[in-house]
Amino acid sequence: MSHAPSRSALLLVILAGLYGAAGVALAAVAAHRLDSPLLGAASNFLMLNAAALVALAAAAHAFAAGARLGAPAWAIALGTLLFCGDLTLRALNGASPWPMAAPTGGTLMILGWLGVAIGAALAAAGRSPRA
Repeated sequence: MSHAPSRSALLLVILAGLYGAAGVALAAVAAHRLDSPLLGAASNFLMLNAAALVALAAAAHAFAAGARLGAPAWAIALGTLLFCGDLTLRALNGASPWPMAAPTGGTLMILGWLGVAIGAALAAAGRSPRA
């Protein structure tokens, strides 16, 4: 097993940092400029999933489960972007250019989290090749 994290894991951590920063910024906007439950929800999802992406990148590396946890982590990352982007645009502009972004993003997050559970279970059972 390589001791260096994979490029995918590092990209997930970079994205997590951006999501965390965006989450804090949206929380500040929601608290001080625009009292919006949509911005509050987007902020919460960004910060929670930012922490989860860092944890998933670390777990994928620590348990040599990159393929089993990496794909679900990327589904969560993309789902978060779509979901939170849609909520933010709705709060700031009153509408979103892609009406199905939030449900698509939410679905991707759900599928990603189910993939994490399945991938970890397979890794624990030793059924998947190491990645």
